[in-house]
Amino acid sequence: MSAAAADTARAGTGVQIGTRRSTEAWRDHIVHQLKYRDRKQHAMFQDLIRFYSRLLERTSLTSGVLNFTSRRRFAESSSLTCLLHQNRLLKKTSGELAYQVVELQQQLKVKQCFLDQQKSRLTEEGQRLQGVLGARQAQQERVERLQQQNRALKVEYDALLQRQQEAESRLREENLRGGILLENVIHLKKEAAARMNIHNQRRSRVRESDLRKEPSAARSKVNVDSSLSAPTSRSTSPQHDFLEEPSERRRTRLFRSASVTSPRIFFSFKGLFEKRRGHSVCSPHQDPVFPVRICHSSRVPARALQVLEAHEQGINAVRFSCSSALVATGGTDRLLKLWEVRAGSLTHKATLDGSTEGITCIDFDHTGLRVLAASYDKSALLWQLDDCLPKVTLTGHSRKVTAARFCSLHQVATGGADRTVRLWDLHRAACVQQVEVTSYCSDLVSSENSIISGHYDSKIRVWDSRAASCVLELPAMGKVTSLDLGVDQRLLLSCCRDDCLQLQDLRRWSLSRWSFRAEGFTCGSDSTKAVISPDGCYVAVGSADGAVYIWNVSLGTLETRLPDKHSSSISAVSWSSSGEFVVSVDKSRRAVLWSDM
Repeated sequence: MSAAAADTARAGTGVQIGTRRSTEAWRDHIVHQLKYRDRKQHAMFQDLIRFYSRLLERTSLTSGVLNFTSRRRFAESSSLTCLLHQNRLLKKTSGELAYQVVELQQQLKVKQCFLDQQKSRLTEEGQRLQGVLGARQAQQERVERLQQQNRALKVEYDALLQRQQEAESRLREENLRGGILLENVIHLKKEAAARMNIHNQRRSRVRESDLRKEPSAARSKVNVDSSLSAPTSRSTSPQHDFLEEPSERRRTRLFRSASVTSPRIFFSFKGLFEKRRGHSVCSPHQDPVFPVRICHSSRVPARALQVLEAHEQGINAVRFSCSSALVATGGTDRLLKLWEVRAGSLTHKATLDGSTEGITCIDFDHTGLRVLAASYDKSALLWQLDDCLPKVTLTGHSRKVTAARFCSLHQVATGGADRTVRLWDLHRAACVQQVEVTSYCSDLVSSENSIISGHYDSKIRVWDSRAASCVLELPAMGKVTSLDLGVDQRLLLSCCRDDCLQLQDLRRWSLSRWSFRAEGFTCGSDSTKAVISPDGCYVAVGSADGAVYIWNVSLGTLETRLPDKHSSSISAVSWSSSGEFVVSVDKSRRAVLWSDM
C-alpha cells in the first residue's frame, strides 16, 4: 500500500474516530441531560420507572446473558426512541404554538384597530371638549355681563324705588294738605254762613226799628213784602222762616249744621266728589243695616297676653266679630271654634262642626249673630252662634272653596280653586250669579254692589255684583294670597307671594298705592292672610319665621315686629274692631292674643 493510500486510510480512520467521538460526546450529553431530568422528575415518574424496571426484568431472559454492549445499545436505542418521540411532540407543540401565534396576531390586529378607533374617538372628544370649554367660557363671560347689568338695574331699581317712596310720601303730604284745605274751606263756609246770619239779623233789626218809627208805612210795606219774601217774619216765627228761606241759604245752613254735629260728614262731603270717578265700593248714601263700632285710634300691640293650643291640627283662619267680643278660629281639624275675649284672655265658648274638610276662611255678619266659613269640602257653611250645626250649606263649587264673605245680611260671595266667583242668596241657599275666571281665586272681599277678588295670576279683579261683570282689573306684585277691606271700605290691602303688602286707595285706583316690605318678612304660604287696623293707620301680617309684622301706613315704615311666640309659619292675623287686640294663628295649632296692655 502506498504512502498516499496509507495517509488516506489514516485520515479516514481519524475522521471515523472523530465522528465516533463526537457521536459519543453527543450521546453522553443526552444521557447526562436524561439523568438530570431523571433526578429532577424522579418523584413524579418514580412509579413509572418502577413499572418500567419490572417490565425489563420480565422481558429479559437472564440478567447475565446481556453484556454491557447489548445493554448499552438497548439503552441508546431506547433513548433515541424517546428523543424521536419528544421531537415529534415538540414539532406538534411548535405547530400548535405557531397556530396560536397566528391567532394571537389576528387578535392583536383587531385590538390595534379598536385601539385606533378609540384614539380617533378620543381625539374627537378632545376637540369637542375644547369647543365646550370655549362655549363655557363664553357663557361665563355672558353671565358676568348679565350680572353687571343686573347690578346696574338693581341700582336703578333701588333709585326708582326711593323716588317712588319719596313721591308717595309727597302724595301723602299733599293728601293731608288737601284734607286740611278742605277743612279750611268748611270752616270758611261756616264763618261765611255765620256772617250771613249776623247780617240778616242786623237787617231784620233795622227793618223792625223802621217799622216801629213809621207804623203806617210799615204795615203797607209788610203787606207787600209778605207776598214776595219771608225774612221779615223771622222774629215772630223762626221755624216758618227757616222753611221759607231761599234754597241757597238753606243748603248753606244745612251743610253748616251737619259739619258741626257729625265729623263723619266730612267723608260724605268727599264722597260727593269721589263718586264721579265711578270706582266706589259702595255708594255713600247707603247706610249699613246695623251700626258698626268705629275705632278712632288703634293700639299697636307690644306683648302677648295669652298663648294657647287652640286646635288639634294647624289653624288656617281667624276673625273677630264686629263687637270685638268674639273670635272665631278654623283649621284643618274641620272645626270652627268660638272664643270670648275677657280681661285680656281668650275663653272657649263653643265648637261649631259640620264641615267634612278643613276650614279656609271665616267671616261674621254685621249683626255678629252668624258666622260663615269656607271649606276644603267644596262648600261654604253658615252657622247661628247658638247652634253648633250649620243652618245653611252652600254647595256647587267643583273644587275647594278658598274665600267666603258676607255681601249683605242675605247675600254671600264665595271664590274657589275651580276658578269661579259665585253670589248666593241665603233665603233660597242657591247660587244666583256665577262668574268664570281665568285663574285660581285665593281670596275676596265684598260689599253690597261690588266684589273684589285676588288671584294666582297676579291680578286683582273688581266685579259689579249687579251685572256679574268685571269692571276693573289691577296688576299685583305677585301671586295674591289675601285681600282685606278697611272699615270705611276705601282702602284695599293685598298680600302677595313676593313678600310684599300693597295698600290701594279705592277712590284713586292709579294714584294712591303703598307698598310695604321689611327685612326678614317672608310670606309663608299661598293663603297667608293680612289685615288692616280698624282706623286704617296700620297693616299687619304674619311671617314664615313666626313673627307678626306691623307697618305704619302714614309713614310707610315698619312699626313693630312681634317674635318668639309662634313656632311655625303664621297663617292669618285679625285685628279687633275696637283696635285693642290682635290675634295671630299658625300651622302648629297655636293662637296668640296680642295687645299693648
